[in-house]
Amino acid sequence: MGLWSFIIGAIILLLTLVIIGFILYCGYVHYIHIKYDHIPGPPRNSFLFGHSPTIIKQMKNNMVIYDTFIEWVEKYGPIIRINALHDVLVLVISPDGVKEFLMSPKYPKDPFYKRIETVFGARFLGQGLLTDRDYDHWHKQRRIMDPAFSRTYLIGLMGTFNQKAEELVDMLEDKADGKCQVGMHDMLSRVTLDVIAKVAFGMELNSLHDDHTPFPRAISTVMRGMTETRNPLTQYTPGKQAFIKDVKRNIKFLRKTGQECIERRMKAIQDGEDTPVDILTQIIKGAKLEDGCSLEDLIDNFVTFFLAGQETTANQLAFTLMELARNPEILTRVQSEVDDIIGSKRNIEHEDLGKLKYLSQVLKETLRLYPTAPGTSRTLAEEMVIEGVKIPPRTTLMFNSYIMGRMEKFYPDPLVFNPDRFHPDAPKPGYAYFPFSLGPRSCIGQVFAQMEAKVIMAKLLQRFEFELVEGQSFRILDTGSLRPMDGVICRLKSRAEHKSAK
Repeated sequence: MGLWSFIIGAIILLLTLVIIGFILYCGYVHYIHIKYDHIPGPPRNSFLFGHSPTIIKQMKNNMVIYDTFIEWVEKYGPIIRINALHDVLVLVISPDGVKEFLMSPKYPKDPFYKRIETVFGARFLGQGLLTDRDYDHWHKQRRIMDPAFSRTYLIGLMGTFNQKAEELVDMLEDKADGKCQVGMHDMLSRVTLDVIAKVAFGMELNSLHDDHTPFPRAISTVMRGMTETRNPLTQYTPGKQAFIKDVKRNIKFLRKTGQECIERRMKAIQDGEDTPVDILTQIIKGAKLEDGCSLEDLIDNFVTFFLAGQETTANQLAFTLMELARNPEILTRVQSEVDDIIGSKRNIEHEDLGKLKYLSQVLKETLRLYPTAPGTSRTLAEEMVIEGVKIPPRTTLMFNSYIMGRMEKFYPDPLVFNPDRFHPDAPKPGYAYFPFSLGPRSCIGQVFAQMEAKVIMAKLLQRFEFELVEGQSFRILDTGSLRPMDGVICRLKSRAEHKSAK
């Protein structure tokens, strides 16, 4: 009896402590929330508990959350609070707010970016250009990297853009019988991976032709892992342990690849060999200018550019193909422009890119509806009034291009794919479009990415007709960047064959 009494007493004590802890936590949550109750928004905890079980399950995709936010903004106004357990975030859907906070260096990125410095305890992006929250340190890194994105250097990349895009269309020619089903997102991911590896790091991955290369799967796995860290309980979930090990294994693989690449280039520089003014050279140059910079710091930027340079461009191209295949009249119009400007040329010149004006509009409209990096965030250090709403200090402010791009307030018929919105003479809402962010911390590689996208898309439009395979959805998958969920499965037909058939 004495032993059982002790066990029962211990259980009662443990339950009592749990209940007390829960009550204290609820009190803490209440204390945090009341500071924000004056800000418009849905009822407390509706973010977590106001949805059906089906919706909560779908929130793993995160797009349900974004669409819910659009409803809330339309109902409550441009500044809304979002309660999530003990965190309160403020969503700013205001052009004036975007201008104030993104165009100024005064407001640092918020602590969210620390979550991707490491993933499940493994160093991932570290203190690279994307995650560095110290503006002065970031600015030093950015100035060092600028020469690798100068106009002169980017023009010199046209040869590689053409070469890799030509390899892609040559491969697709063998599948362009009007019957074979091709996962275009996968093919585009492979070609953009080959491009960034070659032009940024001097690596020939040949992933287009090598189905066994580990890089595409490694990138996809790590991006999924980054998304899973949004749920702090994931790493403690028994069913997720094998996945977590896989993520950490692939992070290690990517960082080891970066280390080997950096060490080879360092030796080449030391031996006096000619080296290109590419991203890798600038990463190493930056280390010489910065005291205390370790090899791990260099690898941070390798992984940052390796992932960002591949993932976002591939996703944009896949969404573009998806929308063109759904809108035959737009497809015909942009193909006519390519025919007029490029004709049958296999080598696209830099001067040609500026003439492909409608294709530019198509690519911009794609990023309005499907910004591959949908948003960013900043920390408000001191109390401030935004759109007439007082915001407490130490608040995380969220800015979302996906949400603003899909609101009637900024774009009439926002769900309609209409490239004419970006005609030079068309009216455009100020500070509602920022797929590459804005201001000093805008994406350093945006010109690079759009040059590459134009070359690849022009060659695809020059050579093929595209038909979407029946039965696939057009839903969006959030894996840290936005990508088409079903991979844009197409049947291709050679345009030469298509024209002769007519």
